[in-house]
Amino acid sequence: MNENPIKIGITQGDINGIGLEVIMKALSDNKINEFCTPVVYGASKAASFHKSKLELQDFTMQVSKKLEQINLKKSNFINIWEQEVTIELGQSSPQSDKLSEMALVSACKDLKSKEIDAIVTAPVNPKNIQTPTFKFKGQTEFFAQQFNAPNAMVILVANDLRVGLVSRHLPAAEVGKVLTKELILKRIKTLHQSLTVDFACTNPTIAVLSLPSDGTDKSNTECLRPAIDQAFSEHINVFGPFPADKFMQEKSYRKFDAVLAITNDQGMMLFQSESKGEGVFFTAGMPIVLTAPEHDTRYDIAGQNKADASSMRNAIYLAMDILKNRKIYSTYAKK
Repeated sequence: MNENPIKIGITQGDINGIGLEVIMKALSDNKINEFCTPVVYGASKAASFHKSKLELQDFTMQVSKKLEQINLKKSNFINIWEQEVTIELGQSSPQSDKLSEMALVSACKDLKSKEIDAIVTAPVNPKNIQTPTFKFKGQTEFFAQQFNAPNAMVILVANDLRVGLVSRHLPAAEVGKVLTKELILKRIKTLHQSLTVDFACTNPTIAVLSLPSDGTDKSNTECLRPAIDQAFSEHINVFGPFPADKFMQEKSYRKFDAVLAITNDQGMMLFQSESKGEGVFFTAGMPIVLTAPEHDTRYDIAGQNKADASSMRNAIYLAMDILKNRKIYSTYAKK
């Protein structure tokens, strides 16, 4: 391992879900320690509970209160909570929500001070994490606000498939009401920049999906096509809009470096057809590297030792890859 290894911060997520389970299972693979120093932020007593539940007696993390105390050659745990922890597997609780928020705030603080290099977020319950001090729709929105990134957008990554989302939280029926040429153009440019810098794609190609038309919707002609034409005139290889159903059925996405999905449903359907539960969410358009596993809290299997850690493991490795690609791009951009 290098003397100054990459430090990947990992937030514990909802202690009543599978977050800590997939974190510990992923970090049980010692190969990760050859490439980075994992730093988990959370309540150590909650981690101890899940470790016992999973019967991972041979797995260890060095518990510290401060980042200065971590072991660069091992997996580490920054303890943010000294009091007792009540685990209520399979359901949200006020304490779980509070600890989720504290882990995010603590990791964000260290990322801002550049004491860690990237963050991987374990899943939280977005409906319940909103508190008087944490009024965000999700973890992505929190970090976008903290790092002043109004153009942040989620890219779904599964092997060679990358799907950018124009809108993640709006119902499909509402998306057409907020679409503008300017919004689509911003998303195309953010996706193009991320493909070039974060994924090291040379002269990347982008396909844009269309909105389903009922004969009255004008979004495809008034928003999508003009935005695509302008982006193309600015030397971005973007094409479409393509009817989503046919595009997916014919697996046309394999011809492009990325796809821009207009609705969350479009993007998730395409993504899940390829990810098989092992995909990653990456937030582009930010000065930081932020990834997350594709699954949610999975309350239905919490504490049952049934969770697959592949997505969490891939989220850690993708964070490292993007850090490396950004460094290489920055080096060549200066020449």
